[in-house]
Order: sequence, then structure tokens, then C-alpha cells
Amino acid sequence: MSQVTNVNQLRDVEPTAWAFEALRSLVERYGCIVGYPDRTFRGNRALSRWEFAAGLNACLNTIERLIQEGVSVLREDVDKLKRLAQEFETELAVLGTRVDNLENRVAFLEDHQFSTTTKLSGEAIFGLFGVAAGEKNGGEDIDRVPALGYRTRLEFNTSFTGEDLLYMRLATGNISDLVEETGTFQGTLSFAQPDDNDLAVEVLFYNFPVTENISVWLEAFGGAKDDFTNTFNALDGDGSTGAISAFGTRNPIYYISGQTGIGLQGKFGIIEVSAGYLAGEGNDPTEGNGLFNGSYSAIGQIGIVPNERFGIAFTYIHGYNILDTGTGSERSNFQFFSEEQFGEAVSTSNNSYGIQASFRPFDWLVLGGWGGYTNARTLNTIDGELERGTLDIWNWAATLAFPDLFKEGNLGGIIVGMQPWVSESSISGIGNDDDTSFHIEAFYEYAITDNIKVTPGVIVITAPDYNNNNATLVIGTVRTTFSF
Repeated sequence: MSQVTNVNQLRDVEPTAWAFEALRSLVERYGCIVGYPDRTFRGNRALSRWEFAAGLNACLNTIERLIQEGVSVLREDVDKLKRLAQEFETELAVLGTRVDNLENRVAFLEDHQFSTTTKLSGEAIFGLFGVAAGEKNGGEDIDRVPALGYRTRLEFNTSFTGEDLLYMRLATGNISDLVEETGTFQGTLSFAQPDDNDLAVEVLFYNFPVTENISVWLEAFGGAKDDFTNTFNALDGDGSTGAISAFGTRNPIYYISGQTGIGLQGKFGIIEVSAGYLAGEGNDPTEGNGLFNGSYSAIGQIGIVPNERFGIAFTYIHGYNILDTGTGSERSNFQFFSEEQFGEAVSTSNNSYGIQASFRPFDWLVLGGWGGYTNARTLNTIDGELERGTLDIWNWAATLAFPDLFKEGNLGGIIVGMQPWVSESSISGIGNDDDTSFHIEAFYEYAITDNIKVTPGVIVITAPDYNNNNATLVIGTVRTTFSF
């Protein structure tokens, strides 16, 4: 309530009241008695000595402040207050002690108000999708069958100190990744969830600060590099928002990942640093597995973010027996390719390099893009079926994001690029991806409410699987995301 400065602002005080003039003098001259929060004075109510002492204390404080500010105060009023203060000396002393105790209790509660809390959030995606045109395997038709599937996630966010986070995600769904249907990883949807409706723990990690500038992630299961690494893509919504394809979500080298290990992120002025180690089968104690004896990937990234509108990052990833990204040609996913061709996934080591950038020249436009290169080396011959050698794998993309397009909360996006392809192979009998295949994607995310978004979109892949014998692949989607 704003301060009462006029006795007429008190709703139950009439000018005919016997103490009207005295009350007006107190309110208008000194602002001592201001009534109750509902702008009533309740003059007919009985008053205890404690209540009078509280009002007297307020007046004393007001008079003291006025004197310090050099405001003229009548001498007779000061004398009256002195006599009253002497009369109510005991009550005023006790009142001061109670106020001090109350302030201490409030301070304690403020310092200890946090308690361990788990917050539930989640999302449900209804995905209408299908192949509108295209061929695979050198000219074989692809079924044109519209389908409707779903992806659901329940997220449990628990904090023990107010600065840490224990995160667990349960997920299930039945949306196909379209790899088998299209004969290529290039059609993989960002919101694919081919779990055949089986519910499982998908992600479990614990994040906590080490210093003011450094945070650590302990990834128990389902860890991913984007947990602790900035991907510098305005269209990265992890499938629920943003890009409708896995390729358009982020640079594919980020998908070269294990799932159990540790990650950290540090911010030092305009510099962002990320590093991490993720094992592929960290929970398996058998020979050739575990945290340090099996497959793994390690990442180091340095980002430069001088302001909120621009950022650029340089990324290095080393992987052992983890190569496939789930995007691009079959050859670029060479472990999958070798298992399909020879019945066993070949062991590999690889080094990947990436550069990502994002620039927002206007509030309504974000320019972005990335480039990625992977040098992969085979480590065995699959009992002589395959010679050892190396693969050079490239990818690139340019992105346009249109925040708040036509309405606040909406997002438009365009992505043009080339998904991972093998530009050079030294492995005998394994050719290159000689033909050129472009990825073209466009979508419009319309926010019906803050919690419901509908995103129609289209993906066009020329020469699918980098094979000119395949007609252009066209995939249409309508993604509806419910978040809570």
C-alpha cells in the first residue's frame, strides 16, 4: 500500500469524530499513524498497550528521521513523545527485542530456504511424416505411405543445493528414423524415436559447479556432447523444436559420441571451453569394454562469444571404435556399412575437426553454418574380408533462422548443405561417394500457445546416398509438440 498522506484516505474516519483533528495532525504533519493495509483506522477498536507501543515506536522513528533531515518539528510534540516513551519504556524495549529476533529469523530462513526439490517437465510429439518422392538402391521405388507416430519424454530435474542438477529422462516412441525405408541415413528425422513403444531411462547425469566459471557433468547413461558443449546453431532444438532433420540440428561430428563419462564447460570472459570423455559401453566390466578398455570419444572445443549476437567455435573429437553419426551416406557410417557388407562392424579410430558459427545481425534473422571433416582409419580386416586403410569424410551446412516470424514465439528455418560423404578412400574395394547430394530443408514452427507448437516442414535430398541413379528424395512432416 502506498503511504497515507491525508486523513481523508482512511475509509472509516469521519470529520465528526471526536479525535479527527488529532488524527489529522499526526497523519498530515508527521505521517505517523497510517492505519491498516485496507485503508481503515478502526478507531472504535480496543487498543492494547503492546499495540500502542508499536504505534508509538513508529512515530518515534518518523520524528527522528524528520529531525535528521532538518524538517521542522514542534517542540511540544517532541516533549509529549518523550513523556510517552518514558511511560512505555518497558514495552518499547521488549518490542525492539522482538523485532531483532524477527529479523534474525527472517535472515535465517532466507539463507536456508532451499530444500531438495524435484521438478517434473516433459513433452509429447505427434509426428505426421512420409516420403512424397524418391528412389533408393540405384532406382528402387520408395513406398509413399503417410504415417503418424509419437515421441514422449518425462524429465525429472532434482537439485540438492540450488546450483546443481540431477537429471533423468524417461522416453519412448515409435517414429521411424526412415533409414530402412529410404536406404540412406540422409532422411533421419530429428524427432525419430524407433523404440517400439518400450519405455526406458534414456539419459541420466549429474551437473554441478566446481568454481564460479566451471561446471562438470557426470554422465551415467545416455550422455551426449551437446549436454556440455554449445553447438552454435539457432535451429538446434533436439527434435522437439527447430530443425526437423538430424542433420539440420547440429554439425554431425557431435553425434560421434559414447554415453558414459565426464564433461565440463568453462566460461572465461568471451571464451567458452568444453571438454569431455564418453565411453561407449562404460557399464560393461568385460574385456574390451568398460570406461577405458572399449569404445570411446573425447572432445575439446574452444568458442569465442564476444556478445549475444555472434559466436564461433573450433572443435576437435577423437574416437575409438565410434564413427557413425546416423547422418549422411552409408559409406560415411562405415561401421554400419561394413556390418551390412561383411557381417561384422570393423574397428576404427578417427579424428574429427569442426568449425561452427552463428551471427544475428537483426532481431529477426540469424545466420549460421558449420563445416566438418573426419579422418577415419580401419583397425582390423574382418578376417581378411577388408583391407586396412583410411576414409576422408566431409560435411557442411549453411542455415537461416527467422525468430518470431509473423508472430512472437514462431520460428522459420532454412538449411542447405551436404551431409557426411566419403571424399577419399584408400581401402581397396571401397569406393568414394563420387556423386553430389544436397540437403535442402525448410520448416515453419507456429506457436499456438507457449506449450503447443505445430511445425510443418519438408526435406529434399538430391541424389540420395550420393548416387545419381536415385531420384530426388522428398520427405514431408508435420510435427506437433506439447510441452509442460
